[in-house]
Parts: sequence; structure tokens; C-alpha cells
Amino acid sequence: MVTVGVSLKMYFGHGRALAWFDDVAARVRSHAGVTSGSVELFITPTYLQVGPAVEAFRGTPVRIGGQDVASADEGAFTGEVSAAELAEVGATIAEIGHAERRRLFGETDAIVAEKTRAALRAGLTPLLCIGERDEQDPDSAAEISLRQLRASLTGAEGGSVIVAYEPVWAIGAAEPAGEEHVRVVAGALRAALEADPLRTGSAVIYGGAAGPGVMTALGDAVDGVFLGRFAHDPDALVQVLDEATRVAEGRAA
Repeated sequence: MVTVGVSLKMYFGHGRALAWFDDVAARVRSHAGVTSGSVELFITPTYLQVGPAVEAFRGTPVRIGGQDVASADEGAFTGEVSAAELAEVGATIAEIGHAERRRLFGETDAIVAEKTRAALRAGLTPLLCIGERDEQDPDSAAEISLRQLRASLTGAEGGSVIVAYEPVWAIGAAEPAGEEHVRVVAGALRAALEADPLRTGSAVIYGGAAGPGVMTALGDAVDGVFLGRFAHDPDALVQVLDEATRVAEGRAA
């Protein structure tokens, strides 16, 4: 299976999001790769858009997630949304530790680990955003990324995770990180997950200026891609879903 993820961040207002959901849902209902299960699509909209997204994609295999999650299960935490509530409304994924959360809101490895544990307690799949801040050689980047991964999973109960390798310096850039760079880092992350008996069924996907051609170029080095603004155009998103289908078919051959 090849995984394609989309984060809408805070780019869409409510009306635009609803229209996008309806457009994409209509397309995936007849998309061979998605309907067959060879391609998994997940979408993380804003909190206010999670419920409508679940409804729009009902009857499809598309998974909906939150872009963040509280570290606590309940209580006096103004402005927070618990993992249990996300699960209650139909979300199955919680995005955790994105570089923007770290940079803008001061999230630390310890906070990321708390949120990972909260997501797993609620039955959500943590979408762990991992990646080095500054451009550097692949081996050094792999060391930093592995350290982040281990920190994110500190004390976490069993359950699969999706690791989005997003080198911070490539987020929003004109070009993705180089193929060999991604192969080295993603390979190290995958090896760490495969060696952990608690993380069976986990995946490593690439984000950071991701678009058409990235999955084909990376081959088996990653399990999919994590898209940003490129996917705002449903035609562009379908283009990547088509590519993901071809990649999945090639792996199955």
C-alpha cells in the first residue's frame, strides 16, 4: 500500500474546505487505487473542519485526522481538543510535532511524547512529523531524525504510527530534498520502526515540497508522500493518487 497524506493547515476558510471535500470525495469514490485499497489517502483539516470532512468522505476509505491533539485526556485546558473527542467524531489520525508547532508554539520533544501517548490511548494513529531544521549531510540528518523519533515514542504504548519525514529546510521550498538524502534518512527511520515490536504496520512518508514524481523517484525508500499546498487543486491531488496507484501496482508485480 502507498500512503498519500494532505494537510490543509489553515489555508481554507470553512466554505472553501467544504467545497474541496465534496470535490475530492467525488473523485476518490471512482478512483481505482483508493477504492481497491492499494492507495491510502488521509487528510488533516482544521479542527472545525474535521466533522464535515468525516461526513463528506463517509463511505470511502479516506481517513481524517486532526492537525494537533492535546496531551491531556480531559480537564481545564482552554482551547485544547482531546484525542478522545477526535476519535469520537470519526477522526483516526492525530498529527503531532510539526515543525511549525515546534517553532511557533514552543513544543518540545517531551510535549510531543505526551501527545503521542494521548493519541495512542484514544486509538488514534499518531502522524509524527520528524526532520532536521538545517540542511546537512544525510547521515547527520538521519541521526537527528532518529533522535526525534525515539523521543516522540518515549513511554508510548503499542500501536502503529505514520512517520512524516519533513526536513524543515525543504518545507515550502521550490524543490524537495534530494533523492539520496531522503533514502538515507527514511531508511534509518524505517529500520528503527521495523526493529520495534510495538510499531508493527508503521509507515514512513516524505513531506517537504512533495509533488508528482517524488514517489516514483524514491521507489521503495518511502511508503508515500505528505502533501501541502500542491493538493489544494483537486486535479493535482488526483495526479499524485494516479502516480501512487502505479507505484503500488509496480510493487505488487
